[in-house]
Parts: sequence; structure tokens; C-alpha cells
Amino acid sequence: MTVKSLGNPYDIKSDLRHGAGCHCQSCSNTEAAIPDAPMSTEDMVGRAVESAIVRSTFGQNELSRRQFLGTVGGGTLAAILGSMLPIEQIKAAVLENLGTPEKRDLNIGFVPITCATPIIMAQPMGFYERYGLNAKVIKTAGWAVARDKSLNGEYDASHMLTPMPLAMSLGAGSSAEPYIMPAVENINGQAIVLSNEHLDKRDPKQWKGFTFGVPFEYSMHNFLLRYYVAEHGLDPDKDIQIRVVPPPEMVANLRAGNLDGYLSPDPFNQRAVWEKIGFIHMLTKDIWEGHPCCAFACSAKFAQEMPNTYGALLRSIIDATQYASNPANRKEIAEAISPANYLNQPVPVVEQVLTGRYADGLGNVINVPDRIDFDPFPWHSMGVWILTQMKRWGYIKNDIDYSTVAEQVYLASDAGKIMAELGYDVPASTYKSHTIMGKTFDPSKPEEYLNSFAIKSS
Repeated sequence: MTVKSLGNPYDIKSDLRHGAGCHCQSCSNTEAAIPDAPMSTEDMVGRAVESAIVRSTFGQNELSRRQFLGTVGGGTLAAILGSMLPIEQIKAAVLENLGTPEKRDLNIGFVPITCATPIIMAQPMGFYERYGLNAKVIKTAGWAVARDKSLNGEYDASHMLTPMPLAMSLGAGSSAEPYIMPAVENINGQAIVLSNEHLDKRDPKQWKGFTFGVPFEYSMHNFLLRYYVAEHGLDPDKDIQIRVVPPPEMVANLRAGNLDGYLSPDPFNQRAVWEKIGFIHMLTKDIWEGHPCCAFACSAKFAQEMPNTYGALLRSIIDATQYASNPANRKEIAEAISPANYLNQPVPVVEQVLTGRYADGLGNVINVPDRIDFDPFPWHSMGVWILTQMKRWGYIKNDIDYSTVAEQVYLASDAGKIMAELGYDVPASTYKSHTIMGKTFDPSKPEEYLNSFAIKSS
């Protein structure tokens, strides 16, 4: 996602994104270096206030502004501003407007996959601290555990698969509990891997009788695998077996022969190639370019009872997501999230995923920069598509109002508000058409789309 210009030079909230420590495109092109330690919320507000006042003085004349700062220096500037204006009162007013987090010490669950990059990196790279939070990210074995720990309150918020908050809100697979998803973590970022024993079976029509792993029933992995094989004439409930396997166990099960393949999050697709036991059959971006994968989610109760904490957490996640969206930052991020307490993977494996330059296990080195990408906006149309697939395969039995459910769970308005505040482009609409394997999905006609499939749950 591209970064837009500041726009209104008097907008203090917009300027919270800019200055020392800022990672946006415009600031990365300046001479200011990124400090080792992140700025506190108070420091960011101070810098934002000063920046807004200077911009109000010079307007959009960037050259004059830089010349002035270069001449007088930051210390002199602060003294001049302090003698002219009630800077501390302005800072206090802005801080009060942002709101002090009701709870600073947070537990946030994550499953160790590259799709969780923003949630993970936000701890070692200081994004939580920047917004006044002391967040602890907790490695979680799989999605059922993440769901259950979220439902029983052990996690304040969690990395989840994009279908999970929809399912949890509807009571599909668990007790019904209103959950919200205000931000997507990543788009793309999955692949279909086959065992090296099946190098001669590249045509999905040859997969009858195969056993595939997916990380969770309520996952894009499950729905994309089902969609893919069905488009090739196989009934995923009759012609193949689909087993739920926690992502960290995918490679071991492939090696042991328990799986013929899997549609998994990375880095476990690339790890199969690294271990020389599997090859990448297809990236899921070639099934649906830009499809959602993982997300940041929490209970509606958490957001309602601690709105300032929720807002600070959402700012942290969206800020980290935008930083991860810049390909120039990917190697740095790979170093930050590869250690044992996070992904526990060799750095070269994680780098291959994040940079998109990778070995495919078939003797080729491929360059796909958007193999995984990061875009926080939770499109309502994506939620509607997921709901059609949940109904297609029998996970939802009753009729539902697709748009109402998607809009109640996918909080695009919250994401858009924070994105605008941090100076990023916000889509003008929350719905758009999507193309999956050449077939256009119109979110205004979900039942018509659902009824167009020859293969679905009986």
C-alpha cells in the first residue's frame, strides 16, 4: 500500500506519524536516521506538535523548512516555540484526545507463521511501546488453542485467521461470542506444497485419494484448497482427505508420509523445500491475487470496555503492518522475527518468504516480491466471500445476511480511521469485486455466486 502525502499541514494527528523514528516513505527519504529505541507516545506527541507548528509557518515549502531547521537546530527551535506558544498545554491536550490506555500490560497470542509478522515484529521493533503499551506476544501451538485462550480471556487479543472472527461470532465450531476484526495482517502468503514423491503428479486431477493438511477448518487455507480442487473436478469431501494439522507440524507429517501435501502458511512451505522433502506446487496468490489470510482480532467486549487500549493496540498493529508493506524493510524484519521465541526458523527461510526470492524445490529460483504482502484494510467484500464458502461446504447451515455479518465483524471504519490518522491511503469503499481462478465474485450477489458452483456440500 502506498503512503500518501501529509495533506493538511496543520493536522497534528497526521504529524504523529512523522519526524524522528518515522518509517513512512516520505520520512525515509530524509536525512533523519531511525533511532535504535522507539519514541514514547509523549515524545511522538511533542514531535508532532512541533512539526505541525513548523509546517503551519512554512506551509508546503519543504526546502525553506529544511533550511530553517538546518540553520537553527532542533534545540533552538524548541526554545523558540516554547517562548511563543504554550507547547506543554498543547501536548497535554493532544494526549488527552488520544486517551491513556486503560490497561498497558497485554497478552497477545500468535501462531508462529510469517502471516503474523506485524503482531510479532511489533514487540522486538518497539511498535507496542511507541503507543504506550507493554504487550507480550505469546507463541501458540495452533488455531484451536488461540481461539480457546481468546474466548476464556487468557489473551487480550490475538492473531487469527480471517474466517475465525466470523465463525466465532456465528457460533460455528465454538460457543457464539461477538468478535471483531479491525485489521488484516497479511494478504497472499500461502502455498500448496506436495511431497517430492509426487513430482510426477502436477495435475490436480491426479490427486484423487491424496491426504492434505490445512491449519484449521475456519481458514483461508481450507477454503482455497477446497476451491482449487473443486475447480479441477474433485470433491474435497469425497475425493481427497483434508486433515487439520498445526502449522509447526506440517513438515514433520510430510516427511513421515502422513500427508501427500498441504496448503499451509509460510514459512512451512519454504521449510519443506529447505528440508528437501517437498516442492511448491502453487502460490495461493495465483489462485486469488491479494486474498486475505491472517488478521488481528479481539472480543467486542474488550474494545468496548477498554477503548483507549484497543485504539493504541490497533495503531500499533496498523503501523507495524504498513512498515512491513515496504519491501525494503523485509530483511530487517526477517532478522527480528526468526529467533526461537518467535518463529524459530533459519533466517534464510524467512527471508525467502518475505522478500519473494525463493527456491521452489524444482530446481528454480523464483522472484515474486508480493509472495506475501501486508495490507491492514478489512474489506467487507472479502468477509462476504468467506461466508459464501462457509455455507458452500456446510460450516453454516442457516440462511444469513452476508453483508450485515461481515460489517459487524470486519471493522473497516476503525481501520480506515487509524490509517487516515497515520497518514495512509484509505479505500473509498469497503466493497469491491474479486477474481478467484478467473471467476468474478460480486459481493452484492452472494447467493447467486454460491449457486453457481457444481461441487458443494450436499
